[in-house]
Amino acid sequence: MSRGYLSLVLHWHLPFVRHPEHERFLEEDWLFEAISETYLPLLSVFERLCEDGVPFKITLSVSPTLAEMLRDEVLRERYVRHLDRLIELADREVQRTREDPEFNVLAVMYRQRFRDCRARFVERYQRDLLSALVGFQNLGCLEIITSAATHSFLPLFEVVPEAIRAQIAVAVRSHVRNFGSAPSGFWLPECGYSPGVEEYLKAFDLSYFFLETHGVLFGSERPCRGVYAPTYCSNRVAAFARDPESAKAVWSSEEGYPGDPLYREFYRDIGFDLPLAYIRPFVLGDGIRVNTGIKYYAITGPGNQKRPYRREPALQRAEEHAEHFLGARLQQVQRLERFLDRPPLIVCPFDAELFGHWWFEGPEWIEALIRKTAAAADRLEMIQPGEYLRRHPELQTLQPCFSSWGNKGYAEVWLEGSNDWIYRHLHMLARRMEELARRFPNEKGVRRRALDQAFREMLLAHASDWAFIMKAGTTVPYAVRRTREHVYNFNRVYESVMANDLNQEWLIALERRNNIFPEIDYRTYLSAE
Repeated sequence: MSRGYLSLVLHWHLPFVRHPEHERFLEEDWLFEAISETYLPLLSVFERLCEDGVPFKITLSVSPTLAEMLRDEVLRERYVRHLDRLIELADREVQRTREDPEFNVLAVMYRQRFRDCRARFVERYQRDLLSALVGFQNLGCLEIITSAATHSFLPLFEVVPEAIRAQIAVAVRSHVRNFGSAPSGFWLPECGYSPGVEEYLKAFDLSYFFLETHGVLFGSERPCRGVYAPTYCSNRVAAFARDPESAKAVWSSEEGYPGDPLYREFYRDIGFDLPLAYIRPFVLGDGIRVNTGIKYYAITGPGNQKRPYRREPALQRAEEHAEHFLGARLQQVQRLERFLDRPPLIVCPFDAELFGHWWFEGPEWIEALIRKTAAAADRLEMIQPGEYLRRHPELQTLQPCFSSWGNKGYAEVWLEGSNDWIYRHLHMLARRMEELARRFPNEKGVRRRALDQAFREMLLAHASDWAFIMKAGTTVPYAVRRTREHVYNFNRVYESVMANDLNQEWLIALERRNNIFPEIDYRTYLSAE
C-alpha cells in the first residue's frame, strides 16, 4: 500500500447552448473551443499514457448538458465546419507571417493543431467523444460520474424539493443512456451543498459526492482526519472534501501555475488584434469579433507589451510545475501520515476547461503529473473515490454544513443583487411542474409531448450557469435572455395545457430547438412519491 493517495477529479461541463435557428451563434463556440482546447487534448493525453503503459486513475464528471450536446448531430456537424474555418484562417496566417519566423512557427503550429483536431474528431472518434470516454472507463482508467441534469445550484431549490430530485433523476437516466452504466458518484454543481442533499443522492444509489473544504471542516463535529479522508453522512453517502493546498497551487490568481510568464496569454487573440477587414470572413456575420484560438503571445507581464509565445520553454515549465506539484503533495503526505490511521487522501477537483482552454499547457501538465506520480507510486498512488471506499469502508460520520465554492464560499456568486430576481420565477416553475404532473398523471399524444417539453424548459431555466454569468458580467444579455425564454416557454405550455389549447406548430418548433434529454418523461417529476 502506498503512503498516500491522490484523487484527481476533472469536471467536464458546459450549459446547453444549441441554436439551429441561426447559421452561426456566438455562444455555440463555447462548446467548439472546449472540444478543441480541452476535451480532445485530454483524450490525447489518455491515449499516450495507455500506449506507454503508464497506469492512471482519474475521476471524470461529465455533466448531462455537455453529454447531450456531444451527442447532438447539429452541433457535431457545426463543429466540423468550425474547424474548417479555422484551418482556412491558419493557412492564411502561415502566409501572412511567412517573413516573421517567431510568429510563423506559431501559425504553423496552430494549423497543425486544427488539422489534428479534425482528423481525430472525424476519423478516429467518428464524431463520438462519449464512446471514447467509455473505452477508457472500460480499461479502469476513468471513473465517469454525473452531475445535476442542467447543473442546477441545488441548495437554492430546497423550497421546491421535487426540483432537486428531478435534477438527479434525469441526470442518472441520461448518464445510463450515454455511458451504458449507472454512475456511482455525483459532482455537486458549483460544489453547492446543503444538508439533506445526500438523501436525494442515496435514493438513486449514488455513493459519494464532492464538496468544498469548509463543508466538512465546519460540519456537525470535528473531522478526526480533516479533509484527508472522506466522511459519511448519516445515510452512508460519502463526502469527499477538496484539499485547499493543492487547489491554491492551480487556482490562485497570484501564486497559481497558470499565471507563469512563459505560458500562453489567453486574452490576446488575432480575432481582436488583426484588422477587421482581414479577419471578417472568420468572425460572426455582423462583424462581431470573436476568439479564434490563434494566440501569438506569452503572458510575459502586465499591459499589452507581450513577447511572442515560445512553445518549448512553456512545455518545459509545465514539466517543472508538475514536478513541483508532486513534490508538494509528497511533503503533504509526509506531514500528515503520522497523524492518521490510514494513508492520507488528497482530493483535487478541477473544472476541466481550465486545462487547455484557459491554461493552454494544462493538458501537458496533467500528463507530466500522471507520469511522475506513476514513478512515485510507492509514496503517492492515484485513486478513484469508488476504490478508496472499497479499501477503507470504515469512516467517521458527521453532517456537513451548507457550503459552495466561489467568492466567500456560501453561494454568494449564485444569489446576489445581479441575479436574485430569477429565483421567484424558477421556484414558480417548479411548483407549476408539480401541479401539471399531479393533474395529468398519465397523458399520451400531443399533451404528453407538451408536458415533457415543459419539463425540459423548467430544467433548462434552472441551470446555475445563467446566474453565474449575470454575476460575472460576461455575456449577461444572453444569460438573461435564456432565463426569460425558458420561463416564457414553460408558462406558455402550462397555460396551453390547462386551457386544452395547444399550438402544435409552435410546440414542434420548440421541441426541435430545445431537444435536450430525448428520453425525458414528465412523470419522473413525482415518480418517487
